[in-house]
Amino acid sequence: MAYNSLQDFVQVLERSGDLKRIQHPLRAELEITEVADRVMKSGGPALLFENVVDKKMPVLINAFGSMKRMALALGVDNVETVAAEIARLIQTRPPRSFKEKLAIMSELVKLAGIPPKLVKEGACQEVIEREPDLGILPVLTCWPGDAGPFITLPMVFSKDPRSGTRNVGLYRMQVFDQRTTGMHWHLHKVGARHFEQQRENSGRLPLAVCLGGDPAMIYAATAPLPPQIDEVLFTGFLRKKAVELVKAVSVDIEVPANADIVIEGYVDPAEPLRREGPFGDHTGFYSLADDYPVFHVTCITRRQKPIYPATIVGRPPMEDAYLGKATERIFLPLLRVTLPEIVDMNLPVHGVFHNLAVVAIKKEYPAHARKVMHALWGLGQMMFTKILIIVDHDVNVQDLAEVTWVVGNHIDPKRDAVFVEGPVDVLDHAAPLLGYGSKVGIDATRKWPSEGFERDWPPAIVMDEKTKQRIDSIWSKLGL
Repeated sequence: MAYNSLQDFVQVLERSGDLKRIQHPLRAELEITEVADRVMKSGGPALLFENVVDKKMPVLINAFGSMKRMALALGVDNVETVAAEIARLIQTRPPRSFKEKLAIMSELVKLAGIPPKLVKEGACQEVIEREPDLGILPVLTCWPGDAGPFITLPMVFSKDPRSGTRNVGLYRMQVFDQRTTGMHWHLHKVGARHFEQQRENSGRLPLAVCLGGDPAMIYAATAPLPPQIDEVLFTGFLRKKAVELVKAVSVDIEVPANADIVIEGYVDPAEPLRREGPFGDHTGFYSLADDYPVFHVTCITRRQKPIYPATIVGRPPMEDAYLGKATERIFLPLLRVTLPEIVDMNLPVHGVFHNLAVVAIKKEYPAHARKVMHALWGLGQMMFTKILIIVDHDVNVQDLAEVTWVVGNHIDPKRDAVFVEGPVDVLDHAAPLLGYGSKVGIDATRKWPSEGFERDWPPAIVMDEKTKQRIDSIWSKLGL
């Protein structure tokens, strides 16, 4: 299912019983966060705040705050459906005929995505503000220690200054005043790379910040896609329909025609960086203030009746947990292309995704777990994983009680811990240097004689099937 607007998604959420409209007046400063935080932690619905004090736009929050709503956002019954489709497209056997070769090529084209369609006009430009004022937006001040209001769900469109290749990233933006914000892209992000390339070329880097529209596009902006994969094409794959793009008014960038709000502008590499933050982050701690580029607003376009989408992050579980879990499931088949021995993976919510990963593998040779550790640390955003636990294929990694039991019993800390140094997430406040620190891999697989383990490895305690069936047959008679 492809949504034509964020309003369409709101209506679907409401029909499914997953939306609550809040008409009581609430302030964008702290009050909406406190309501949303309570609802998120209790597993509650999406919230549409229709009466934000001193603002005319409603605020949508927690729209992705369950696996059911993630599935609705992507137009499927279950996010595993998307994962299964990716697995089907990439698990192709060698063609036996020219006809089969054409069929396989057709399937792989689907995985690449559906090219966008350029249109002359879009709903995102029903109103054009050439004298822009960010004050019209109900931007949230989320936590008491935040440096100010932050735009928290922006899709930032940029172009590679050399090749013109598009990127869409999600980077928080602290609002400094009516026409400037921070642009908080970490040094590992593609947007930051575009910024540095623009510095080499001189001149300004144009940007377009899009809010709302099809939720599949919002998700794609969060997805850990390789730089060579276009988020707009990936969105076409997800929604099974081309994304319509329209030329921005004041910058040379194409934006989704169905967006609710588009903030156009630029960053100038020749301009000094500006102190941004602190910000209450998804780790559950404040990310400290640091220097980032200043985004200058040149124009704001919007729908006649836009919805302002937002999220809050903080001590988990929060709404972003479900965006992350959807990514875990959707990208697992792609991970298996490089590492087919991986059976399953769990990025626990309270591990805030880059602090802890548990991976089950089909172990085939000595030190196999260590090979998988180093391979994962070399793959995209998996390089940030601070604690990586490898278990055998028969361990249910989604059951953290089972994982804890197995790890506690299976490891010898000195033998089975692997320490490495390298890039870590910029938000890792425990790292000795910004973006650089240590990581640990834990091999919790059963140890083999070929790995130097000379003792017998004991089997787990399991009752025999005959006895279990016997007790099953008389269970109702036991009064238990």
